[in-house]
Amino acid sequence: HRRFDYRPKTDPYCQARYTFCPTGSAIPVMKEEDVIEVYRLQAPVWEFKYGDLLGHLKIMHDAVGFKSSLTGKNYTMEWYELFQLGNCTFPHLRPGMDAPFWCNQGAACFYEGIDDAHWKANGTLVLVTTISGAMFNDMAQWVKYDNETGIYYETWTVQASPDKKSTVWFDSYECSKFILRTYQKLADLGAVFKKIQTNYTSIILFSGEPIYLGNETSIFGPQGNKTLAAAIRDFYNLFKPHQSVREFFVDIFKIIDHVILNHQFYLFYNLEYWFLPMKSPYLKIIYEEVALPVGSKASFGV
Repeated sequence: HRRFDYRPKTDPYCQARYTFCPTGSAIPVMKEEDVIEVYRLQAPVWEFKYGDLLGHLKIMHDAVGFKSSLTGKNYTMEWYELFQLGNCTFPHLRPGMDAPFWCNQGAACFYEGIDDAHWKANGTLVLVTTISGAMFNDMAQWVKYDNETGIYYETWTVQASPDKKSTVWFDSYECSKFILRTYQKLADLGAVFKKIQTNYTSIILFSGEPIYLGNETSIFGPQGNKTLAAAIRDFYNLFKPHQSVREFFVDIFKIIDHVILNHQFYLFYNLEYWFLPMKSPYLKIIYEEVALPVGSKASFGV
């Protein structure tokens, strides 16, 4: 996943049904001698609206919590879509615009407090390590860098097969990946993690070797490939939002025709388009164990 030099301004066209990070605040500077507990937080996606419904499918959202021993204050940090998951996964086809229009930025959100009921009711709230205030401050600087350079949400992982050792063509870039990066940064700073099992959700597409198609200019520009441009627009039109029930079922059959019967999927990744020659089992949602990290520096005892 590519890093960028800066975060561009979002277009006013991109609107979220639920406001991104409504109570967000700056990350505080901790006293170096502070002792801070670090918590693993996990709950079903949209738990606030649907309860445990998506939890049954193991579609989970991840975050990390902190508790200062000097102040007693709790904090939550997470990373998610600025304009909800659907906008990050598929673009809009806007009138008068040839190229699909993407609202696919993601970002970190930090705010005071941990909503115990939210994380405990259908998910997880568990202590994973303890760090010093100095380590927390170093992590905060890293979060700023990570947030300014890793700006686009990516829903899909794309693999060659379900085998654990199979080639990963494209890796996702979503909430769990941010938490794993944060844990690794803390480990590199000296944090020692507890030996507990941690699992994360991945939504995987299965494809043969991807075919590079080009970027927005080379496909949709004045000198672009009109046939390819039309094929990409037709594909993304199947995933348009706010459909009627009838339109949805018509498009479901068309999606099956494209993806399963004709083995076709168009992926937008790092501002470029790729063709995925899809293959069985086409799509799978997994809830896979990923071990807590071991640092690259000598352990720091708190």
